[in-house]
Formats: sequence, C-alpha cells, structure tokens
Amino acid sequence: MDSSLSLTYLSQREASEIDETLMGPLGFSVDQLMELAGLSVATSIAEVYKAGEYNRVLVICGPGNNGGDGLVAARHLHHFGYKPSVCYPKRTPKPLYGGLVTQLEALSIPFLSVEDLPSDLSSDFDIVIDAMFGFSFHGSPRPPFDDLIQRLVSLQNCNQNGPKRSAIVSVDIPSGWHVEEGDINGIGLQPDMLISLTAPKLCARKFSGPHHFLGGRFVPPAIAEKYKLILPQYPGTSMCVRIGKPRQIDISALRENYISPEFLEEQVEADPINQFRKWFDDALAADLKEPNAMALSTVGKDGKPSSRMVLLKGVDKDGFVWYTNYESHKARDLSENPHASLLFYWDGLNRQVRVEGSVQKVSDEESEQYFHSRPRGSQLGAIASKQSSVVPGRHVLHQEYKELEQKYSDGSVIPKPKHWGGYRLTPDLFEFWQGQPSRLHDRLQYSPHEVNGQKVWKVERLAP
Repeated sequence: MDSSLSLTYLSQREASEIDETLMGPLGFSVDQLMELAGLSVATSIAEVYKAGEYNRVLVICGPGNNGGDGLVAARHLHHFGYKPSVCYPKRTPKPLYGGLVTQLEALSIPFLSVEDLPSDLSSDFDIVIDAMFGFSFHGSPRPPFDDLIQRLVSLQNCNQNGPKRSAIVSVDIPSGWHVEEGDINGIGLQPDMLISLTAPKLCARKFSGPHHFLGGRFVPPAIAEKYKLILPQYPGTSMCVRIGKPRQIDISALRENYISPEFLEEQVEADPINQFRKWFDDALAADLKEPNAMALSTVGKDGKPSSRMVLLKGVDKDGFVWYTNYESHKARDLSENPHASLLFYWDGLNRQVRVEGSVQKVSDEESEQYFHSRPRGSQLGAIASKQSSVVPGRHVLHQEYKELEQKYSDGSVIPKPKHWGGYRLTPDLFEFWQGQPSRLHDRLQYSPHEVNGQKVWKVERLAP
C-alpha cells in the first residue's frame, strides 16, 4: 500500500503559516528549526546511502533557510563518517549563517566555488545534495543557481544512461520546482531522494524517485490539530521516516561493503571463551539491541534441522546457557540428538560468532535459581504457555495467564514447572567472523587439540 495516499500535503501558504506559528507563539527560533531540519536530512541520507559506499558528498547551498539546512546537514554528515564538501556561492550576511560556516571550517570541511566544481560531478562525488531553494522560492532561478540546477539535470541524465554513479538528494523541494505544482517550467530535475520537512509539500505528489523521507520531528499537537495534519509515526528515536511508495528492491543487488578493523591471529585470545567475552563486551559497549540474542539450531532423529532465536543467560568456562520449555520442539530435538549450533550476529560491529558443541540440561538447582530471578510475569508466562503445542487462539493464553495471576496474587512463591529449565552447550568448535571490504572477511576458527595430555585450542584462518 502507498503510505503517501493518507498523508497531508501542504500548500505554500500553509507551510509559511506553520513556520510563522512555530517561530512565534510556540517559541521556536529559526536556528533551532534549522538544526533539527539539517539533522533530519543527514539521518535520512544515512538510512539509504551508507558511508562505506557513498562517502563523498557535495552540498550545494542556496542563500536562504534551505541552504542553512544544507550547512547543518554537512556538519552532521561529517560526524556520521562522510566526507562532505560545500558549494555556497551566495552567502547570507547574517550571524546565524556565519556561525554555521565557521563550524564547518573548524571541521576542515572544504568550501568550493562554482568554478572549482568538476565538469562531471560524479567523478568527485557519490552524493549531491540540492539545498538551494525551499518552499518560499518563486520565479525562475538566477545565476549561478540556474547553471547548478542544469548540472544536476545533466548528472541525472548521465546516471540514467549508464551505471549508477551519483545520487541526487533534494531538501524539501527539488530546486526550480513550483512548491505546489511541481516542475512546471520543465527544468527536468528528478532527484533520487526527496527529504520533506515538517510535512510534505503539494509538489511532492509529483516526485517519482525511489526514496521519499519525512524529517523534522518537532510538530507540536497544536499545529497538527489546526492544520489537520496526518503524518506518519517516527520509528523509535529516529529523526526521519520513509514515506511514499514502498521501495522496489532487487534482492540480488542487496549488499553491504563492510568496513572493519583487521582481525588477526596474533591479536586473539588463546582461550575462545575469553575471546567471546571480549567481543560480547564490545557489543554491550556499542549499545546493540539484545546482544545476547542467538540463533539456536538443532536436528532431531529425522535429520531435519530447525532454528530459532533464544537468549543467552550465562557463559563461563563450561559453556553457554539458555532456558526453555523441556517439552518444546527444540527440547525434543535435543533429547534425540544432544548436539547444537549457536550463532551470534552483531550487525553494528560487522561480527558473527558461531559455536558448536554437545548439549546437556543444567542442574535443577541452577534452573530453580534462575527461574525465581525472572519477573513474576515471565514466571507465569512459562507456566501458561505449553510451548510449541497448538492453541485455538491468543485468548486461550490470556485466559490461562489471568487465572494464574489471580492464583498467585497474594505474592506467594510461584513454583518452577517441572518441564522448564536450562541447557548448557559445551563447545567443541568456535568461529569468529569479522566483515571486511570486497568480501575478504576474516574467519578465525578454534578447534580443540591434545598436546602433552592437555587440551589446547588451535586457531586457524578459514577462506571467506
């Protein structure tokens, strides 16, 4: 479904009135709004064009607020790991804009004149940001912006006629477009990405590129109610949200060019458990979501493998511990074939760890201790859910849970079910994987060997 059909699109008058209200009775300053808008632009670009592949960015800034948004975006893109350059041919002689320029100069971000730009922008830049004119612009672009817009059109045509080399990103309005009617002058600019701010403008209905984002997560309820704004929910803490038609994706073309430090044999711990702890601590420090999530793969007597995500609840010299229902599918597999594989995937660090080994139940005392450390709701859920069995509907689970909640409402101890407890995988093989450019990934495998009657771990590099 096209999510853009249910959104509110603003006219030029409405967009101007909203800005005036924000900076009037609602107490926002122009520099606050510009900072939020520029951050939204930078985060939207980072969602689609990863710094590892689209590193070189040219930001073309006009003399007004749209250009200011571009200056702020350049600063944030620098801190996100991109290498921005700025073309700002008509500088606005106001302290706000002078301060933004000073901030960029302090980061050694280069400013290029129009004359300094290469004839073929794609030779020097992976992304070109059009921050020349916003919704308040009307009339025809004057020099040097008319030429700059034509250079974007030429770049766009070059991209269409050959391999995709550069992405064109417009801020709020593709420059030269009428804010309500679109490209009525036939300029021909059709960016790859449009980042609408506050709410999309009417001309955005004419945008046909693959990436349309909304940024500017600052619209207060009073504005939304007055203008009857229908806007999408922003995910989590994000400053941007994708809108418009769902992106058409060629699955075979999806790839990530990993950029990571080298992972060398001489750097690793002799004991793989210690190496795991080191990487696990890195995942915690990076604030990754559920770094203890792991794929558990089992195989029953029928020889059919099955996998599911579970949570690691302990790791020590004896192995890796998790808890589950002993009557579940995985438990049946493990009773028939007590061997399993664990896989940890830490996307933010370009890392995976694979662990294989034999599996045994932990002691009842250990399971009992962990069970009673869980929140009471989780304890009740473990009793209510007969894991992997067929249930008529969700209402059955809720009813069972409510009855248990009432039964133990006096705060009495909830007994651990006999069919619930932990497993421990004792490892006999580890593989640590670190993503690297051009698919030349680092893969270091630990396997046990006996030396002088002692078990030692041998480290070997595997071809990626």
